Amino acid sequence: MERRLTTILVADVAGYSRLMSTDETGTLAALNGHRAELIDLRIAENQGRIVKMTGDGLLVEFSSVVNAVGCAAEIQRGMRERNENVPPDRRIEFRIGVNLGDVIVQNGDIFGDGVNVAARLEGIAAPGSIAVSGSVREHVGSRLDLAFEDLGEHRLKNIERVIHVYNIVLNPASATQPRPPAAVAARDMLDLSIAVLPFTNMSGDPEQEYFSDGITEDLITDLSKVSGLYVVARNTVFTYKGKSVKVKQVAQELGVRFVLEGSIRKAGQRIRITGQLIDAKNGGHLWADRYDRSMTDIFAIQDEITRAIVEQLKIKLLPEEKAAVARAPTENVEAYTYYLRGRQFSHEWTKAYLLLARRMFKKAVELDPHYARAYAGIANCDSALHGWHSEEVALDDILEMSARALALDPELAEAHAARGLALHSNERRVEAITEFERALELEPDLYEANYFYARLLYTQGEMEASARYFVKAAEIRPDDYVSPILLTSVYRTLGQTTETENWAQRGIERAERALLLHPENSSPAHRGALALAHLGERERARDWAARALAIAPDDIYAFYNIACAYSILGDIEPALDLLERVVTRNTREQMLWFDNDSDLDPLRDHPRFQRMYAARLKELDLESEMDR
Repeated sequence: MERRLTTILVADVAGYSRLMSTDETGTLAALNGHRAELIDLRIAENQGRIVKMTGDGLLVEFSSVVNAVGCAAEIQRGMRERNENVPPDRRIEFRIGVNLGDVIVQNGDIFGDGVNVAARLEGIAAPGSIAVSGSVREHVGSRLDLAFEDLGEHRLKNIERVIHVYNIVLNPASATQPRPPAAVAARDMLDLSIAVLPFTNMSGDPEQEYFSDGITEDLITDLSKVSGLYVVARNTVFTYKGKSVKVKQVAQELGVRFVLEGSIRKAGQRIRITGQLIDAKNGGHLWADRYDRSMTDIFAIQDEITRAIVEQLKIKLLPEEKAAVARAPTENVEAYTYYLRGRQFSHEWTKAYLLLARRMFKKAVELDPHYARAYAGIANCDSALHGWHSEEVALDDILEMSARALALDPELAEAHAARGLALHSNERRVEAITEFERALELEPDLYEANYFYARLLYTQGEMEASARYFVKAAEIRPDDYVSPILLTSVYRTLGQTTETENWAQRGIERAERALLLHPENSSPAHRGALALAHLGERERARDWAARALAIAPDDIYAFYNIACAYSILGDIEPALDLLERVVTRNTREQMLWFDNDSDLDPLRDHPRFQRMYAARLKELDLESEMDR
């Protein structure tokens, strides 16, 4: 049985039974004409494969997400032109759904969850429209002249997990484009939908961005606890960060009625927060306020803003929602500040930044010994230092720290994700999977849960599943360059050249931005070198590798990624020289990663590689586990 990750397009004719009952011969002739003159041609031009046709519908497979979405847009635009002079009651209009997912291939047909999701997306698309999953939207990025309207998360029929759905706006420049009827239906109530734009850092210090971003995220989280309110996800609104935007345009692009925007100025122990709630329907300001307070009032301010919005929108809070909104993560504002800074540092994943993040989290728990999130942060740092950087960290201590986080807050997704990573570090993989899945159940958009789970699946050789969670991680954090670059290796293993190149390009773009912000950080440099190697940019890859080694000459993670880059470029001896400095310190988890990394395939038959590989397996007593 063959499985693969692919892009699936499902289309059918809206109102086909009605059209056939009115004029069977004319409908069939028109449908055949559309297929022959438009649809089949566009599919072929975009390298699609028609898997099967079913009367009024078709199932198509693409190796490229961009090609699939481009094809869908070309079909819908073409159908608009072909329907211009046709009476409305006789028009043939397609609904299209596009999904990136895992499929089973059998006798040329494809089956499985990936196909089912695409079919359900097609079912909720409006006639003449295209509905796509969140993973498709992230893959496309800004490559096509299309706008994506966020329809939020949906529970689709017979699909167990929640699917993030986007509607494609074919003419983004048109301010008068009507909202598709399905988009209104998909939101239970358009009038109770809101986007919280990233609050502007007015402190005059770019280093304070972590604080304004943290406040924005917490407001999104608090508002998301209100069952009667649709709130646009963090990853979507943060695409507007740092941009000058018009509220009405943002509301139209996101498909919401209300927009909350504001600013934060932090100076010593004083803070000023301004906020305004705007009704995009008429441009009116429903609420605006300014809070000049001590930093100790930060949680009270967040609570007041949330309650003001709920009051203005006339939403009645349930008792449990009132309690959830009022519950602060800690009573100590200084601990909260240290936690936010630690979380920002930890996402770089380099040894230096992890040690710095750990100090931030440790200070947070010293200030508040009951701060569950900070304990989870310490556990994550220690797991990464041990598992990815070969640092001497007691595994029992990692387990204890993650257990403490869970004991303090059993419903905290971050604590379950930290526990999963700790269990993975202790080779208790079945238990780790249970914890990751619980974290994702509690908070599907938690970056750590998606990223850690993807890494576990990679070490198990489950590349299709690993890709799904790395894609989600990259979607959640638009500044995450690590997941896109890891996806280049995943797709290289899967033999999907187009996706390998797409993610390498996205990874290098994000890494370049990261290097501009933090030129002292080696991580975007050595990961960027690997992405450039995947793109065949040989000299530039070598330049980035040299830069990474100059910044961090003793970084074992840099050695490994640069060795992979050299391997792809055919620089065999330099790659082996670096690997010899890595392998002797590899943990058991790292050896499992090592074994599944196709970037090293050009080295595997070399005698030096085989000697170092076998010796380390023997030292770790892994020969039988790694034997293929």
